Amino acid sequence: MDTLLETLGEKGLQQFHALEPDAVSAVTERFYSEVGSVYARFGQRGREACREDLAFHLELLKPVLEFGFLAPMVDYLCWLASVLAARTIPREHLALSLDWLAEFFAARMEASEGAVVTAALRAARTEFLAANEVSLAPVGPCGSGPEEAAFRAALLAGNQREALAVVNGCLDRGDNLIDVELNVIQAAMYEIGEKWQANQVTIAQEHIATAIVQSVMTVALLRSTPPALASKRVLLACVAGNHHTIGLRMVADSFQLAGWDVQYLGADVPTPSLIRQIAEWSPDLVGLSLSFAQQLPIVKDVVAQLRARFAEARPPVMIGGLVVNRFNRLTDMVGADAYGSDARAAIGAASGAGKHLVSG
Repeated sequence: MDTLLETLGEKGLQQFHALEPDAVSAVTERFYSEVGSVYARFGQRGREACREDLAFHLELLKPVLEFGFLAPMVDYLCWLASVLAARTIPREHLALSLDWLAEFFAARMEASEGAVVTAALRAARTEFLAANEVSLAPVGPCGSGPEEAAFRAALLAGNQREALAVVNGCLDRGDNLIDVELNVIQAAMYEIGEKWQANQVTIAQEHIATAIVQSVMTVALLRSTPPALASKRVLLACVAGNHHTIGLRMVADSFQLAGWDVQYLGADVPTPSLIRQIAEWSPDLVGLSLSFAQQLPIVKDVVAQLRARFAEARPPVMIGGLVVNRFNRLTDMVGADAYGSDARAAIGAASGAGKHLVSG
């Protein structure tokens, strides 16, 4: 999967984008025409889910067609197969969807561009069927100790008071906040994500857990001793389309506890607003979070706009998030300067081993 595939030019990418809605509709109808009995029990919601999954296939295919790097899409397909298996959807149907999408684009695109799309879909199919199922939880300092288990139980029960008590207990005994966030809070959320993947946790439970975590992290940060100021600024944002904020909140906490002046813009920040804020605030470092491969072109565009606007004065850009943790070679592909696998690694790269990023 490390071999780069042939990519599309601007004209081909535009043609692919214009055909996406028709491709989703055509393949959805073909599914229900040829294997619809498998999905009948899901009713109308099943048809909508089919369309959503096919649209997501194509979103993941876009960075393959632009960058030529297949691995993130295969990773996604393996993860989706495990989610669907928990809902008794055959793994073979994923491969079938790739076949039918390839047939659609081969018939509707110009020959040379269609061949690139077809080759990418067939390569994804081959690698997917050859791969084992994967978990998308990043490798990190996550444990399954009593605090993590108790915190996770409180989240799944929707018990904010108990979740806060667990974190306060860790802080009372002198644990560092970043260690607590990584080893207790983040570890619990990874486990909840895997339980959702296995159809053991509902979307409502996951949303409640996320809300509780955000509240608990705010209280825990307020308990921390204010650091000496480092006279450096970092601006942190989830790029457009990324709604997963907890990891970036942890990064914000780590920079704040290291004395940096932090602007945390949160989820789904439109690129024009992001560029404008960077220009107005002049940070020493920009940290961008992305979760999925389809957000890679957005990051690449942000870096390109910063380079065009500021030239040599462009602030360095560090990226992080789920897809970057699994495939850190993407850092170079989007033109970023560094990546941080978690909150501790991010501050280490910026302030320690990464002094080439930020001077001072």
